[in-house]
Amino acid sequence: MALPFVTLGIDLGTTSVKAALLEAAPEHPSGFVVLASCARAARAEAAAESAAAGPQGREQDVSRIVQTLNECLAALPREQLRRVGGIGVSGQMHGVLFWKTGQGCEWTGDAASVFEPRAVSHLVTWQDGRCSSSFLASLPQPESHLSVATGFGCATIFWLLKNSPELLKSYDAAGTIQDYVVAMLCGLPRPVMSDQNAASWGYFNTRSQSWNTEILKASDFPVHLLPDIAEPGGVAGRTSHVWCEIPKGTPVGVALGDLQASVYSCMAQRTDAVLNISTSVQLAAPMPPGFQPAQTPDPAAPVAYFPYFDSTYLGVAASLNGGNVLAMFVHMLQQWTADLGLEVQESTVYSRMIQAAAQQRETCLTITPMVLGERHLPDQLASVTKISSSNLSLGHVTRALCRGIVQNLHSMLPFEQLKEWGVQRVMGSGSALSKNEVLKQEVQRAFPLPVSFGQDVDAALGAALVLLRRHLNQKEP
Repeated sequence: MALPFVTLGIDLGTTSVKAALLEAAPEHPSGFVVLASCARAARAEAAAESAAAGPQGREQDVSRIVQTLNECLAALPREQLRRVGGIGVSGQMHGVLFWKTGQGCEWTGDAASVFEPRAVSHLVTWQDGRCSSSFLASLPQPESHLSVATGFGCATIFWLLKNSPELLKSYDAAGTIQDYVVAMLCGLPRPVMSDQNAASWGYFNTRSQSWNTEILKASDFPVHLLPDIAEPGGVAGRTSHVWCEIPKGTPVGVALGDLQASVYSCMAQRTDAVLNISTSVQLAAPMPPGFQPAQTPDPAAPVAYFPYFDSTYLGVAASLNGGNVLAMFVHMLQQWTADLGLEVQESTVYSRMIQAAAQQRETCLTITPMVLGERHLPDQLASVTKISSSNLSLGHVTRALCRGIVQNLHSMLPFEQLKEWGVQRVMGSGSALSKNEVLKQEVQRAFPLPVSFGQDVDAALGAALVLLRRHLNQKEP
């Protein structure tokens, strides 16, 4: 009897790399089981290759990322790796690295061979801030519904074209870190990129599924560096070598964006929305079939539309203010007690304030928690209103802060809009939400739909699941 199908999912994140092995399990409610997984911190931060990038430059060492990936695979059971029938890859979006075609890596070892980067630049990540507002304003207007920001691949290439043209001349291929890994695994003559990652670079039209080639050529942009476009969920190629016991010839999926892979890992039905509250907050919902975004970008819009699967889009409200704001509040309380000559552990402060807020079900105190502004309202700041002598307790303030975080998200993507899109359930996930009963209560109050808590988003799982469902010919959510 043939063993159930196994897929490997990989996520190349900003700070860590994760790998997960999934096995088909028709008898299981989800249709799969996780056989094993491994996550490792990459610690790949590196000084910018161009001195002109200044302190705003954010780059990573590709060799360190690939080394961490190989370490993750080495930690997985060998007998399960030999059974892998498909590899799904996702990773941090927007970023860009460059390599020489045919020279981007070297394979070493025998049965458990690995690849090591060669003739490869640093990865300039999505966090890169070298493109100033004035520089971005000097760039041509894209033919796309998405704006171009610093840290976006095409903006970075424009900056290098002006400030480090010799670096660009050293390479003939470019992609995100996940596109690079797929190209190396398969020995691709040219990199391929899903529309999910292409849209994150800027200057990509999701309607025509094409780069803004003529606009870019008119500005002397090196369009030969732009990858070919392939469908997310499809196969980019097959492994050209045995890789950490995974057989040669194993299908490798077109690389996915980590946002889409994370949402896919949680979204059981097309009528689900996925809410993730960790450091920041994201609320994503599938758009109705046939939806097309406006053809021009609107930087002031609180909801952005990103390519998903099968020519559909995700409507995404992404708030910069989430668990990080709660962490700031905890730090402030801890600092105040230290100033008073008292020592209180951070964990104690957090647990006591949540306990106090859980007992304080209502408050008139209003906190607008935009300590970090928002992408669509960069100049917005936090405020506290309706202060009275009766609502200054720790319970009132913590309850108001948790409510404010959720209400801020609701103002960006209201419950009524979700209903209009056909959403029937919210899947709640994220570290800040999982350990905060008050945030859960406020989510249920703001979004009066069935809310399911407990399944965290996992891009590695999502990447593996896409390949697993493709193999089983299941209808994707």
